[in-house]
Amino acid sequence: MTHGIRTDTHIPHLNGGRDWRNTATRYALLPLRIFLGVTFIYAGLDKLTDSAFMKDAGSGSVGDMMRTVRDSSAIPALVDMALENPVAFGYAIAFGELAVGIGTLLGLLTRLAALGGALISLSLWLTVSWASDPYYYGNDLPYLMAWLPLVLAGAPMLSLDAALRSRRRRRAYR
Repeated sequence: MTHGIRTDTHIPHLNGGRDWRNTATRYALLPLRIFLGVTFIYAGLDKLTDSAFMKDAGSGSVGDMMRTVRDSSAIPALVDMALENPVAFGYAIAFGELAVGIGTLLGLLTRLAALGGALISLSLWLTVSWASDPYYYGNDLPYLMAWLPLVLAGAPMLSLDAALRSRRRRRAYR
């Protein structure tokens, strides 16, 4: 008697041969996209609506925060550049976070938006949270790592990028 190895360990659903694992794989980045998109939109809006943050000096201001982290950052020159005009830097970060969040949430130019998010997270890690000890207490490094799958894969499902790609394909076959 011969024994075979059974390789079909799960039963496909009746949806054209696709099973739940294939579906889960296709949608795996969606929760990450939603989380990062909403978080960065919230962070940008929070900065723009916080009157104390968008000031050169004072409690809770971007200027005071940058002066506080200057000597403990990995790249003090980056902080010095921001300190030349802290308010403009604060607005640049806030609008950058908004653009990244909206692009990520909508799935529009997702790889570019994710690269922007990764660069924002990298710059904040090298400046604001660099002195966190141990390093994993700082939240900017995990955000940097969270952006990388979206930089690599984009937004293949439920995105404007996917809709535009599908539209281009349909036009190419006409």
